[in-house]
Amino acid sequence: MPHLHQPVMVREVVEKLVTFADGVYADGTVGTGGHSRAICEKISPQGLLIGLDRDEESLRISRERLSCPGRRVNLFKASYAQIDRILNRLGIEKVNGVLLDLGMSTYQLEGSGRGFSFIRNEPLDMRMDLDEEVTARQLVNSLPAGELERLLRSYGEERRARAVSKAIERERKKAPIVSSLQLAKAVESAVPRSGGKHPATRTFQALRIAVNKELDHLQTFLEKIPSLIVRSGRLVVLSYHSLEDRAVKEAMKDWECGCTCPREFPECRCGKVPLFRRVHKKGIRPTKEEKESNPRARSAILRTAERI
Repeated sequence: MPHLHQPVMVREVVEKLVTFADGVYADGTVGTGGHSRAICEKISPQGLLIGLDRDEESLRISRERLSCPGRRVNLFKASYAQIDRILNRLGIEKVNGVLLDLGMSTYQLEGSGRGFSFIRNEPLDMRMDLDEEVTARQLVNSLPAGELERLLRSYGEERRARAVSKAIERERKKAPIVSSLQLAKAVESAVPRSGGKHPATRTFQALRIAVNKELDHLQTFLEKIPSLIVRSGRLVVLSYHSLEDRAVKEAMKDWECGCTCPREFPECRCGKVPLFRRVHKKGIRPTKEEKESNPRARSAILRTAERI
């Protein structure tokens, strides 16, 4: 099967996530099924795995890979931000654990043909869900330079956002930017190569986040998830850049906090109680061996919180 994704920190993910073999678990970013397959092998025939993904083609691959004899698996085309609706459809109130792997899959980068990679000459699309309307091509060619600069700075943390936006503006005046390679070359004209990171990395990240509204989906999910996990159930999240990791880290820290009333108050008036405890205070990084064997794991950070 081509373009199969090599999942990151599989042992650590399954160890942190599956604490009750007969439980119900959700993989909110099932992709091509790497982590889900390992979860299937860990749960019992009485357990249930629910997989969600916005990418129909990734789900097609997962349906083939996750035909696990003796295991119950339900897959849905949906964002993890819609997990409450999917559980309601199944008549399930709460689950024993949820996994989010917020990285790009090998299939999306190498096999989807949607322009996610800056080293391939593909149509500049970047939609995970092809039912969505806005593409990266539309943003690159229609946003005013100032808005494009803000997008690159906010979502890509690109320090040279102004230079990149101006370079893109110059290129699109000559002809519309329609391919990933065309965009990558425009960025390279403004950002010199430094170290091992491609100059277009942050630009492609920013556009992908904007096209797919990734941070909005993540924020919605983080607001919903406390009410959807059973006591002692766990949330496990793999992040790959600081914007995602910061949102997850801050949410988990906030969930740990109880009353925020001033000390002089005779009794609590805010009603805030701790919802989760962090299983490990610091994020877990891949081992040196894993980073050498799977370079895409280099930036990964794993965080786990347990419902209390």
